[in-house]
Amino acid sequence: MKTIDLFAGCGGMSLGFMQAGFEIVAAVDNWRPAINTYQQNFTHPIHELDLAQIDAAVSLIKTHSPELIIGGPPCQDFSSAGKRDEGLGRANLTLDFAKIVLAIQPAWVIMENVERARLSKIHQQACSMLGDEGYSLAQVVLDASLCGVPQLRKRTFVIGHRHGSIADLANVLQQRLAKQSLTVRDYFGESLDTDYYYRHPRTYERRAIFSVDEPSPTIRGVNRPIPTTYRMHPKDAGDVSLARPLTTKERSLIQTFPLDFKFVGTKSEQEQMIGNAVPVNLAFFLATSLQVYLNQPRMQQLSLLPSFF
Repeated sequence: MKTIDLFAGCGGMSLGFMQAGFEIVAAVDNWRPAINTYQQNFTHPIHELDLAQIDAAVSLIKTHSPELIIGGPPCQDFSSAGKRDEGLGRANLTLDFAKIVLAIQPAWVIMENVERARLSKIHQQACSMLGDEGYSLAQVVLDASLCGVPQLRKRTFVIGHRHGSIADLANVLQQRLAKQSLTVRDYFGESLDTDYYYRHPRTYERRAIFSVDEPSPTIRGVNRPIPTTYRMHPKDAGDVSLARPLTTKERSLIQTFPLDFKFVGTKSEQEQMIGNAVPVNLAFFLATSLQVYLNQPRMQQLSLLPSFF
């Protein structure tokens, strides 16, 4: 299926779909550091364009004739880590995403956002726009730790199909989830050489020391050293003296980017693009679930598997 990735960032969603066999024909983003990293890892083009320029975006995307449009519009105005203010303007890019899809009319569309986006008026409006124009929609919240990612990261996915009902797709996704969360140790084995690590909290009312025997908390675009004044939180998994921060590379691996994936830019830029990315294995899980759904008559037994890994 010819696919184009909008708001592609450094390419987590693109890579997951490519690994599942989808043909990524192009990508679009507007942040140069992420574009530079994308270009280091993929041979197909990534276009630098502000997708709020809908007419220009539609003209460009039409040249690629996509059958599937995927993408995760910026989530800061929806996120629990942000200001939760839809009036700041970035949430409007979710509407722009829907407008672009309706102008192109691909057979399939997949839109990703943070878990709480589904409660927002703008997200609901975008879904209504797609539904009103004939797209059958399935909406699910997936926990990445049940999809081959050693990280508690919940994301909302809206899948739309222009040629008939997809009522059973959500069931296929749910049936393929793992029975228990993947831990950091499950994924890395002993290669991290530490049992505890520091993840800088949004506020010091939250814990910051985590064990490798649990899934990682959500990887964000911030990675700081342990403050010399850090006070232990009652829920910290271990003593601060036993912990260390994860490296930028280790954080990318928790996002399930391959070891040979090349990140470029300043350290803060790399941290930000890693935190913004859709985990590769989460995208792969979604893509392979769509394949299972599309091939149900021939692969009914696969749709009943509890996990893909």
